[in-house]
Amino acid sequence: MDPWYLDNLVCPRDHCELRLQGNTLLCPHGHGYPVVDGTPVMLLSDVRQTMDLANTSINQARAQHDDRGFYVESLGLSDEEKRGILQLAANNTSKVDPVVAYLIGATNGIAYKHLIGKLDEYPIPEMRLPFGRGQSLLDIGCNWGRWCIAAARKGYRPIGLDPSLGAIMAAKRVAAQEGVNIKYMVGDARFLPFRAATINNVFSYSVLQHLSREDAGDAVVEIGRVLKQGGSSLVQMPTVFGLRCLYHQVRRKFREATRFDVRYWTIPALRRLFLSQIGPTEISVDCFFGIGLQYSDLHLMPLTHKTVIIASELLRRASHVLPPLTLLADSVYVSSLKQTTGYSRSEVGC
Repeated sequence: MDPWYLDNLVCPRDHCELRLQGNTLLCPHGHGYPVVDGTPVMLLSDVRQTMDLANTSINQARAQHDDRGFYVESLGLSDEEKRGILQLAANNTSKVDPVVAYLIGATNGIAYKHLIGKLDEYPIPEMRLPFGRGQSLLDIGCNWGRWCIAAARKGYRPIGLDPSLGAIMAAKRVAAQEGVNIKYMVGDARFLPFRAATINNVFSYSVLQHLSREDAGDAVVEIGRVLKQGGSSLVQMPTVFGLRCLYHQVRRKFREATRFDVRYWTIPALRRLFLSQIGPTEISVDCFFGIGLQYSDLHLMPLTHKTVIIASELLRRASHVLPPLTLLADSVYVSSLKQTTGYSRSEVGC
């Protein structure tokens, strides 16, 4: 295992240092975390999981089960899609990783569904952050790593974390294919395996929106805990009053979200949460008419999608001079600067 992990990771439960014993990372209190092909699996097995696939990741990691290195059972895909991955791998004809070829259908909403099994390039978005100058950036819920690659290209030292073992293994393969150095681990946004005040930047896209209000709050507490003083976070979230978001809320008759449903937030609620746990917070537009529409992906989209993406981008730019447009955005970025140390979880050290 890369020594970086022993130097930088701690037990996500009590924040103690870890030592490697065989294929397990152990803390002094007896908490153990499997290491699979050099990748730490830092999930807690005795907590309520936010996604069923987290338990599958734990079980596969403990068994060191290897279905040709793809760990398809932990991907959250249908049986047909899992068979498609293995078939694509057997044919060895795909220009992209076989797992990514199918995970793409769940990337940034469903805008890529038409590309499932047909993708011939990695859609790497433009990250709306200044040049990184070698600073660390933790991508929470990185999946197959597209935003980590975007961060690396912008001068950051990316660290990717996701509860899916299969997605993390795919991310490692993609990073190697793209020639970028990224550290990956399997983990939970509510229990980050880092000491307090050790990360320069935190990023998360299309992740916290799937968590309950309580779990999202816990994740924001953890972001505030691990950020260095003066560090920043950039987190994408969906809003209550975006046109597309309103459409989906009407479709489900405004019932309370359950399981992996998207939770829609008001802008004041987002500002209060991030301000209380991290520091000064600003809200800016990500996109309109959907969640996850990226102008950088325009060339991959059919004509109808292109029209929507162009309209979204024009409105996003207009919001710079007409700030009230932000209230109608479907997806916003919550940008916070770490100036507080008042996170509600205590930092237990060893």
